[in-house]
Amino acid sequence: MFRNEADLVAHVAAGGTIPVTADLPAGYRAELLRLMAGFVDSELAGAAGLADMINRAPGLRERRTAARIVSEKFGHAETVLGLMQRFGVNPQLYVRSHCWTARFDRHMDFGNRRIGTDKRLNVFHYPVEGWVDVLVLTLLMGCAAAPQLGELAGCSYEPLAAAMGEVAEREAVHVQLAGKALEQGLAELDCAASARASVAYWYPRVVDTFGRIDSDRVDLYRRYGLRRRSNAELLRQWDATVRPHLEALGLPAPV
Repeated sequence: MFRNEADLVAHVAAGGTIPVTADLPAGYRAELLRLMAGFVDSELAGAAGLADMINRAPGLRERRTAARIVSEKFGHAETVLGLMQRFGVNPQLYVRSHCWTARFDRHMDFGNRRIGTDKRLNVFHYPVEGWVDVLVLTLLMGCAAAPQLGELAGCSYEPLAAAMGEVAEREAVHVQLAGKALEQGLAELDCAASARASVAYWYPRVVDTFGRIDSDRVDLYRRYGLRRRSNAELLRQWDATVRPHLEALGLPAPV
């Protein structure tokens, strides 16, 4: 379909998309796999961290909520690993290739520097401390998923775009579930102080998931049609979305 990378770039610039049957130039293929691996690793690490906390939820309703989110995150990873399989990735070996529950010391701060051997977002290198902490992280990251997954849902690679559209819908439900559980916790568990501390801790670490504002890689993603907007634009959308959620719960967002 494409004689070379220039053909693909011209096709994308004209509004074209890339079907699953297309032979992909090496550069496009490499960046596509990078994006998919980052998503899969983040879902596996995020689900693994939350799975460890299920039995620390205060009641059966909350444990069911946590178990649902964990199950769906593993499902998201499975879906995208299925797409990666046609590029030679063995899903079973991939899942066993890293310790997804591994975390660094909570007091460390890696910013947006790449840490570790997998490609998870750095926010999933930090451990959670208790049920309220889990809910705050889930709420903040769920809101962050909206602009980030929205980019992938509109990307040029048709199979990934279709998969991310469905994932984005479920992630929006995760935000609702976390927000409701946090609201109930604030009313029933007298945990306002710990919730405020969790927001102060996780907010800047979620900011870091949007990457460097001056990242050169975004320009490459745009050229391939894998991204449209800058990191700064996505960050602004998240900030404008998450603040009303926090305000409704009586939790101040950092200035």
